[in-house]
Amino acid sequence: MRFTGVSPGSGATGLTVHTCVTNPSTRPGLRLPGRVTLTAGSTDVPVGHIRLGLIGTVEPEDPDQPRRLVQFHQAAVAGGFVVPAGRRRSVAFALPLPWETPVTIFGGVPLLSLRTGLRTEVALDGLLDQGAMVPVFVHPLPAQQHVLAALGTLGFTLRQAGLQAGRLPGVAQTLPVHQRINYWVGPLYAGPVTELELIFVADPAALEVILWMDRRLSLAGVTHQSISRFKVWHVDSGQRDWVNLVDGWLRAAINRHAGAAAHADWSAQITGSAHVSRPPDRPVAPGEGLGGTAGGAGIGGGSGDGT
Repeated sequence: MRFTGVSPGSGATGLTVHTCVTNPSTRPGLRLPGRVTLTAGSTDVPVGHIRLGLIGTVEPEDPDQPRRLVQFHQAAVAGGFVVPAGRRRSVAFALPLPWETPVTIFGGVPLLSLRTGLRTEVALDGLLDQGAMVPVFVHPLPAQQHVLAALGTLGFTLRQAGLQAGRLPGVAQTLPVHQRINYWVGPLYAGPVTELELIFVADPAALEVILWMDRRLSLAGVTHQSISRFKVWHVDSGQRDWVNLVDGWLRAAINRHAGAAAHADWSAQITGSAHVSRPPDRPVAPGEGLGGTAGGAGIGGGSGDGT
């Protein structure tokens, strides 16, 4: 299956930009193959460069600002050359996708309103001609897929998903955005927590899983948040009991969240489980800014059940 994007002819040069992606379904860390074809009009067209960028709709750091399209990754695929009048020039590419590329497809179904597109930028005599965007469908890494499936098994309901501008403090990020997947909490875990935000930060070796817990009592005017981090390696992702592993992460994170709450009477700990669990797998010590809580006294970093 091929997806293409064609720009209208440039008013100044008559150049048309045609971008074709051989297979738009991909995963983080892979290469996205395709071809850019430039067709000149009645005159020669000098081209300064061709760059490809990944585009997504991003929530700004300031909640009062509107969402906007942001290019969060870019790579050059060709340098300077000339397209002769009435001729065409094709440039093949294999765009490397960052390991942190947001996931937009799970189980063959789009993750709500998440969309990612590939945009072609052509430099023409000091101007930038940006071709039409080509859709790209990013499927999860195996470890990401197992975590998402385990949350569904444990009763969590997908609420919303989106991209957030900015970097997470204490987390090694390469992109200026990060993905947040929001859930209504499963019945077994309800009470101490009403909402869960899931954040993935991947690299070539491992996947960092960040669980952002939230408990709101709107009538009482109370809110309490906490963050816990866990890490798993890609190499043995197919050999784990993911439901038990994720259940262990959740109970450790919820108990840490409840223990730090300013109002412990509504933040009771989880004492039972529908699944036999084990301690969380290799928890990661928090970085500065992610070790404490909002709405209650912070808990110091270190290894163990809470991170």
